[in-house]
Amino acid sequence: MLWQGSQMEREPHTRVERIALVESRDERGRLVVAQTPDSLPFAPQRFFSVSGVPAGTTRGDHAHRSCHQFLVCTAGRVDVIVKYPDAREEIIELDEPCKGLHILPLTWSCQHYVSDDAVLLVAASEKYDAAEYITDFDEYLELSRTAADQH
Repeated sequence: MLWQGSQMEREPHTRVERIALVESRDERGRLVVAQTPDSLPFAPQRFFSVSGVPAGTTRGDHAHRSCHQFLVCTAGRVDVIVKYPDAREEIIELDEPCKGLHILPLTWSCQHYVSDDAVLLVAASEKYDAAEYITDFDEYLELSRTAADQH
C-alpha cells in the first residue's frame, strides 16, 4: 500500500486507513498538517504521546469498543500489528510523520517499537474510559462475531 497525497485509503476487509498527511519542507524544516475532515476522520477528544520505549518493546495489545484512534510516528519507527478475527495479521510501518494510521473501533492492534528514538502521537475520538478497552482477545473475537452478525 502506497502513502500518496492527502487522502485516505482503506483496502477492502481491513479495519485501518492509511492516511498521507500534507507536508511542507523548506530550509526552516518540515511542517506536517492533519485537520478534520480532510485528513483526520474524527474530531479528537484527547491525545497522548508515547516515547522512551526501548526498541523491541510491544505496547497496546488491545481493541476499543467505540473509540477511533489516529497514530503518527513523529520520530523513529513503530510497526503497528493489526490482528483480525479470521486470524489474518497486517503489519503497518510508521516511520515518517507524514504517515497517519486511522484505527477503527473493534480493531485489535499493538505497537512494536523498532527504534529507541520512536515517538508515537495518538489522537483519540473519546476521552479516557477504562471500560472502553478490550484487553482479552477471546472477548474481542466474540464482540467481533456479534458485530458482524448484526450487519
